[in-house]
Amino acid sequence: MHQSADVSVDAMIEDLRALVETESPSRDLDALRASAKAVAALIESRLGGQAVLVESEAGPHVHWSAGGDPKVLILGHHDTVFPLGTLERRPFTVENGHATGPGVFDMLGGVVQAVHGLATLADRSGVEILVTADEEVGSRSSRALVEERALACDAVLVLEGAADGGALKTGRKGCGTFEVSVTGRASHAGLEPAAGINALIEASHQVLDIAALSRPDIGTTVTPTVASAGTLDNVVPAQATVVVDVRVESADEKERIESAFAALTPHLDGAEITVRGAVGRPPMPESASAELFAVAKKLLPGLEGTAVGGGSDGNFTAALGVPTLDGLGAVGGGAHADHEYLVIEAMAERANLVAKLVHALRNTEENESTRDL
Repeated sequence: MHQSADVSVDAMIEDLRALVETESPSRDLDALRASAKAVAALIESRLGGQAVLVESEAGPHVHWSAGGDPKVLILGHHDTVFPLGTLERRPFTVENGHATGPGVFDMLGGVVQAVHGLATLADRSGVEILVTADEEVGSRSSRALVEERALACDAVLVLEGAADGGALKTGRKGCGTFEVSVTGRASHAGLEPAAGINALIEASHQVLDIAALSRPDIGTTVTPTVASAGTLDNVVPAQATVVVDVRVESADEKERIESAFAALTPHLDGAEITVRGAVGRPPMPESASAELFAVAKKLLPGLEGTAVGGGSDGNFTAALGVPTLDGLGAVGGGAHADHEYLVIEAMAERANLVAKLVHALRNTEENESTRDL
């Protein structure tokens, strides 16, 4: 496959250390600027050329192109969910076959593996890398850029961490967050409770109505997650809010859920309800990854694939009709948790899989028409 070099696990570990030790919590613009520069430096040192920092209100996104007609987009993000200071409490460590530290699995390890995999290719023309700054908080500033570059290419390889056991992610649920705000009327809880409109009681009714929207038998989960109400223990609460996590597997369910939230009505006379939110990430159907996954399985026999509940930027690219394969990044686990880890033994195999996929998608005639799948 015309590789020019083998990947070095030791070099990947050192590059991973450099990224992890440049903390990158979402929405921290100073930290994300430093992180973007570290990602750009990694790309330029291993692949040459220039990695461009694309400024946004959420921090810099990093874009690199090898030149030539765009064919394959390598997609990732450099923001993490961990606040500044996490590194001091949980420093980058390599022991017992695992690398640990904030962001190793989600998803700095994937970025490093992709870059080192591409470095083994003598010809990288047609390949682009996009590493965004706001995936963990909804991709609001990067979505248009992600979609633009995906549409310019024939395929998207998403370097999010692998599913359990190293499986690729062949499908993802659509996901979104809704916030239901209730306005009632305050009154003295002891002297005039009936004079008030209890926003907490109204919110309780709404929680039951909302939870009833779930259809787990077809993959739809509607889960109230955060609630707040009231000011003092002797005041009928005038305000309440409920935050709801939603996951769906189909566009029809996305429409049903959004319509149901829009149609929520008060149970108590005089109460008012305001709803914000949507299923912001459309579902990624398994059909979007079928052809790419078939290629990957030929390249790495025994590779498994699975649909998962979490969302990624691959949801956006799949919704555009661009063939998308996810979970190509680190093998490990514990995303967003203190026990997050990366399996070092799998790093070289995953880096080489990315390289082989890129080579196959660029150069095999049978994949020239993947856009029409």
